Amino acid sequence: MRTENSDYRPSKFSLFWKKYSTGYIMLAPFAVLFCLFIILPVIVAVVISFTDYNMFDHFSFVGFKNYELLILDDDIFWTAMRNTLVFALIVGPIGYFLSFFAAWVLNQIKFRNAFALAFYAPSITSGIAMSSVWLYIFSSDRYGLINNVLINFGITDDPILWTQDPKYILTVIIIISIWMSMGTGFLVFLAGLQNVDVTIYEAGAIDGINNRFQELKYLTLPQIKPQLMFGAITAVTNSFGVFDVAVAVAGMPSPNYAGHTVVAHLYDYAFIRFQMGYASAIATILFILTFALGKGLIRALSERG
Repeated sequence: MRTENSDYRPSKFSLFWKKYSTGYIMLAPFAVLFCLFIILPVIVAVVISFTDYNMFDHFSFVGFKNYELLILDDDIFWTAMRNTLVFALIVGPIGYFLSFFAAWVLNQIKFRNAFALAFYAPSITSGIAMSSVWLYIFSSDRYGLINNVLINFGITDDPILWTQDPKYILTVIIIISIWMSMGTGFLVFLAGLQNVDVTIYEAGAIDGINNRFQELKYLTLPQIKPQLMFGAITAVTNSFGVFDVAVAVAGMPSPNYAGHTVVAHLYDYAFIRFQMGYASAIATILFILTFALGKGLIRALSERG
């Protein structure tokens, strides 16, 4: 007669799998796609960055030669890096705070859905399409909207070359990008604000909080910390990935490389010159930079909580 072994104990793995197997099975499709289309391309790009590869011949390993040329000899890369950093330091924070402020204001009024659509629409529209609208405003001839106003009011006699003069190109790109950057962050912030438990405001009123700004500081912001962190990360990554707006406004290359960005530099070497090894080195440096800044933001926002 068969008897059960009373000394049998299931392994830790069996207990773990029994408890979490459903979750891991549901996560598996996303994990496979994430590895296939995110992690694997990053690894391949890093490997190719150590090669001389032009997509037509067999690649050959050159070690750190691409990085040496990029850092020590490529002045245009440093111009693009400077433009990208200036762009990111302005567009990222301003777009972030404007998105939150707009979401906070609209959350307190009626018909917020219609206004939310108006704010979100630019972010789902092609950057080139939106830039064509703005190019009418910043047109470099006297028929451009701003130039026409300036000439009619006697402020200037000659039209300002907004998209041709290196002094103004980056400013125009920044203005357009700030307007376009508010959509995604705004929607995330608005969703977070609508999910805040309204009873905490009643409790806050009892404890002495008596105006909107005190509610925002002491009650609202701590409740939407995940949305604030997500908005910060997306603001950083999107600002460092600027390309289509810059090309639509100033072309490629722009006059004196005034609107040249790191992604535009990468595109130039990857899809115009077909120097994939050098382009992968640019992509690797950009990835390291954005990853480090993202980690720094996560740590900073986590410590504040």
